[in-house]
Amino acid sequence: MLRLASALGLLFAATAVDAQWLDHRDPKTPRTAAGTPNLSAPAPRVNGTPDLSGVWQAERTPAEEFVRALGPGFTQLQIDYNDITKNFVSVFWGLKPQEEPLRPEGAAILKQRLSSGEQFQGAACLPASVPATMNVLAFKMVQAANQLVVVFENGDPVRQIHTDGRSLPKDPNPSWMGYSVGRWQADTLVVETIGITTRAWLDVIGHPRSEDMRITERYRRRDFGHMDFEVSIEDPKYYTRPFGYKATMTLLPDTDVLEYVCTENQKLRLK
Repeated sequence: MLRLASALGLLFAATAVDAQWLDHRDPKTPRTAAGTPNLSAPAPRVNGTPDLSGVWQAERTPAEEFVRALGPGFTQLQIDYNDITKNFVSVFWGLKPQEEPLRPEGAAILKQRLSSGEQFQGAACLPASVPATMNVLAFKMVQAANQLVVVFENGDPVRQIHTDGRSLPKDPNPSWMGYSVGRWQADTLVVETIGITTRAWLDVIGHPRSEDMRITERYRRRDFGHMDFEVSIEDPKYYTRPFGYKATMTLLPDTDVLEYVCTENQKLRLK
């Protein structure tokens, strides 16, 4: 993965130190006889559907996997590698560059970003956006009657997922987090998002998105402490076919997300 290795320097300012509030024992958390959170207990439900509320984190990528792809020096150079996952680095993790479904237009943008040394938005305190932001640090979901609110520990704007039955707008105003609507299919929440600004890279490597990109996410809380996550991305302007990946989200019990402000003493900038 030479392409990934060339982007190593882009990761440094993209993440903060991972930490959560301590010593908050949530009385609604099921526990074992020893008093520890029982992550295998049944998923909580509200109004007939699973309750996705909680502080979640994408399953971490083992250091060995990073080393195999990026070289033995990665874990020494990138000291905060445990704050991110492989899908944050690349939505096509595991594929060779020639296997990626890029159209010539998309490949040209990616090549320009790699050759110019342009940096991932996080290096300039800009949002990681969807879906990258689901794969760095932690995030908190708050499920209400007509919407799901997502608060990100990496400083991205709060995300609203409307579940009141509305349709996606025909001409959304481009924004960093886009416009999202969700609907329940049995116990799976299906979320569709459009309208994300083209300034937002798909990953640290620099895969582009067009104004017509549509992202579909599926969330299924299979028990108290684990949630299946699947993302599918369609963008016929830059890609020859839909693509995506699956991940497991793990609940971080008895804790909360921390405030993170990426401005003070920030020296890196986009070229």
